[in-house]
Order: sequence, then C-alpha cells, then structure tokens
Amino acid sequence: MKRRDFVKKGLAGAAIAATPAAMFASQPPSARDEKAFKLKYAPHLGMFRNSAGNDPIDQLNFMADMGFRAFEDNGMKGREKSLQEKMAATMAKRGLEMGVFVAHKIYWNEPSLTSGKEDARNEFLGHIRESVEVAQRVNAKFMTVVPGHLDLRQDMGYQMVNVAEALKRACDILEPHGLVMVLEPLNFYNHPGLFLTKMSQAYELCKHVGSPSCKILCDLYHQQIQEGNLIPNIDKSWDEIGYFQIGDNPGRKEPTTGEINYKNIFKHIHQKGGSHYILGMEHGNFFPGKEGEEKLIAAYREVDSFEV
Repeated sequence: MKRRDFVKKGLAGAAIAATPAAMFASQPPSARDEKAFKLKYAPHLGMFRNSAGNDPIDQLNFMADMGFRAFEDNGMKGREKSLQEKMAATMAKRGLEMGVFVAHKIYWNEPSLTSGKEDARNEFLGHIRESVEVAQRVNAKFMTVVPGHLDLRQDMGYQMVNVAEALKRACDILEPHGLVMVLEPLNFYNHPGLFLTKMSQAYELCKHVGSPSCKILCDLYHQQIQEGNLIPNIDKSWDEIGYFQIGDNPGRKEPTTGEINYKNIFKHIHQKGGSHYILGMEHGNFFPGKEGEEKLIAAYREVDSFEV
C-alpha cells in the first residue's frame, strides 16, 4: 500500500470497532471517555466504511464513538472547501485532533527539490502557501513533505543543501502561522530512488534548517523496512520528531499482524512523554468487512493496553 495510492484514492480502506456505533453513542459521555485510547491514534477515511457508511461525517463520528482522539487525511487538500469546513466542524465538536495532510505535489520519479532548480522550488513554495489556507480551515498543525526523487547527476551533499534551502524558504511561510511540515523518510522497497530514506538523514535536514516548523514524520512501517532499530532511532531523533505513522510489516496492515512489537513501542513513546503525539494509522485492514474492522479495533485495544 503506497502513499501515492492513499492520495489518489482519498485513503479508501476498511475496518470497525468492538461495539456498534449506535449502542456506543447512546451511552453517557463518561462511558465513552472510558473507551478513549492512551495515545492519539488517527484513522483515515474509508477505514470504517463498513460500519459507518461512506459519508465522511458519519465516519468521523464513528471514530470518536470508538474512542479515537485524532484523524488524518492525506487527501484533505484536494477535497471541496465546503466538505473541509464540515469535517473541521465535526472534528471540533467530537474532540478529534486533525493530523497530517499531504502539502504538495510529490515527484516520485524525477528530481524536484534535490535539483536546486528555481522553478521546482517555486512550485513547492506555492503549494506550501496553499496548504497554509487548508491547515487553517481544518484546524491542522502538521502537513507532510516528501522532498522527492534523487538527482543522480549531483553529489548527495549538494542535494542536501538544495533541499535544505527549499525547506528554509517554506519555514518562512509556515512559522508565522505556527504550522509544521513533517519530513517523511520512505523505504527503498516501496519507493525506490527517493532522496529521503533514513531517520538520521531527516534529523540532519532538520538541524540544517533549524526551525520549529521543520520536523520529522517517523513512519514506523517505512523505518522497519529501511533500517529497523526503531526504538534507538526514536531516541536519537526525539527532539526533531513531530509526528508518527503506523503500519505493521510485512503487509502494511494494523498492529499485531506483522513483526513489529507496537505495544512495546507505544509504551516507550508514552514513557518518554510522547502522549501529545498523533500517530497516523496509515495502513490498510488485514481482514475484510465489518468483522475485519472489529478485529482492527481490537488490535489497537491490545497494543494500547500497556501499563503506564
């Protein structure tokens, strides 16, 4: 399941909960609060379509009923303004914090920011300006940035400088609004040829840029494939991490379906004082239909059951 597929399909997926939404909604707020997760796991549209239907507002309400406290939408920028506003109002009413959306056009197969070309940089900055408006409309703080493909005709050092200079310019736009772009390293297997692949590289970029508006998106699925060593890399990059994303490996499905010990990782993040982080559920559902959605919710209950 590649990021480009999530963007193109508006994050269609599948999944549900351990209790029917109608029954949950009829309970008093105190009962629903007991179902809240310890961390801010953020589903996406389509993940609960078998339980909540296809309407985005119904899906948001279902997420809140099931105890989720955040939501992410890679494709938010491409949605109609009126829908963005309705979704924002629903999230505010139901206590869902808006997570990331993709801030710009990503060049998967050709150099963009790595090239250092002025037209590529200007296009990127134009997208960032547009994304400021979207972020303000939907009450988002974070937006995803992927610097794009390698420029194979330039040394990595020059490419690093080219990317850093573009990001500094973007920070000039974002900082006055208190917004943050999060840089996502992607793995070599699903996305061959991209510039940004490792946590250490993203950390270096953030230090070059030196702005509170430039942080790391630590996608644990990508990093398990790319380099593993997840908890030590989280520790080393902690001061520059702004956001997490989740997906088990192999398969990019919910936790407990692969090899990553998410219960231990989530406990570690919580113990480090990371309960404020949003953890985007950027994965598909292992099992189909309503039953699969029930199992997905049960999986998150399990990995969230660590002792604090």
